[in-house]
Amino acid sequence: MDEADFKTLLATLPVSWWEADSGSGRVETGGGAFADERTARRFLEALSPDGGGPSPLGGDGPYQARFEGRTFDVNWSARGDGLHRRRSRGVAVEVGGAAAGTTAYASFADLSPAAVFVRDAGGRYVWVNHAYAHLHGTTRDTLIGRHLAEVDGPEDAARFLALDEEVLTGGHSVRHTLSYRRSDGSPGNAAGYRFAVSWGTLRCVAGIYVDVTEYTHALDQRRQAEEDLRALRDHSGLLCLRLTADGVVGEASAAVAELLRVRLRDLIGSPADTLLAETPERTALHRIWADLIGGRRRSAHTSAVLVDGDHRRRRAWVHLSAVRRTQHRTPGVWAVVTRLGLSHEPHPPLTAAQVRILALLAAGHSNADIAGALHLSRQTVDYHLSRLRHLLGVTTRPALVARAYVLGILSPHSWPPRSTTAAHPLSPA
Repeated sequence: MDEADFKTLLATLPVSWWEADSGSGRVETGGGAFADERTARRFLEALSPDGGGPSPLGGDGPYQARFEGRTFDVNWSARGDGLHRRRSRGVAVEVGGAAAGTTAYASFADLSPAAVFVRDAGGRYVWVNHAYAHLHGTTRDTLIGRHLAEVDGPEDAARFLALDEEVLTGGHSVRHTLSYRRSDGSPGNAAGYRFAVSWGTLRCVAGIYVDVTEYTHALDQRRQAEEDLRALRDHSGLLCLRLTADGVVGEASAAVAELLRVRLRDLIGSPADTLLAETPERTALHRIWADLIGGRRRSAHTSAVLVDGDHRRRRAWVHLSAVRRTQHRTPGVWAVVTRLGLSHEPHPPLTAAQVRILALLAAGHSNADIAGALHLSRQTVDYHLSRLRHLLGVTTRPALVARAYVLGILSPHSWPPRSTTAAHPLSPA
């Protein structure tokens, strides 16, 4: 709200504001306390010492003044010098007289969308705004003058009266949330403040509350959904864990801890890299991870060699899904094991050309086809195939292909065949 909006708001309230510049003699006034500017200027003249107002006092601060049978709380930044001090400012709020029964607090609160009430020490309503009456499905006139016990049930009335007593006894505001029964009988929730106020000659309790029933309901639904997901994660046997953006295990299912032969509490907080064997798949997984965290990919399916608490290795195929940042959660990645292989048997390091030859061989290509596709001589392809049979410990072409899949050199989830460490789905190696 800028200054123009604020002055427009004050034009409807029993408030008078002014700005005076003694150098030029200009005086600007506003607010809804007076019907015309001439009356407002006479009010200012009455406030100055020359006009019979309070005697000069040092410093700033509020004081009360009477004007034509009306009482105002006045705060004038230079009231000691009256209108003769350069660029003085002030505001006066009517608290009695012609505006009896309407305080500045009530004037402001009546415009508020929040529910506002004032009750005396005995629990009887002396003022409410329209929003509070609407909350109870009635009108202001119906509520004002009635006792709290006539509006709320016995248990709620006793609880609310105890809160009022706490405010009046302690002399300080209380912030809290409460449950109440709506006019249609359904449960509601509200959040706000209660504080002591003077209402005429009465010592009262005022409250300002916002209905948060829908918000509370949404939180309950979210909490229930999270509990359901945790139950599904923990009791379905699903092998899943959630990793933070820096690669640390934030959540994990009991099934993953059992697979890795570690206690669940030891698994939480451990770096994911400590669960991976030093294999070519690990390097490829790092590239995929950088794409997921960097927002270049939303999901990926890859393989990895896991190391359990007994230092045994086992190949697993994993689906990775990026989790974007939300109000309540930091970014990260969900990892779900979709298939487990046999105990991992390390294979000798292969060149890129040898992996491409295995992929083409698994696709059913002849030696001549492989030579043409890779721009190699027939003799070079024959040499590589002979070398591969020796390295992988097999004697025939079908056995060579089968061995490449068993050892995880080729991915069982893609066609045409390609390496499990391929950086791109269309790349053979």
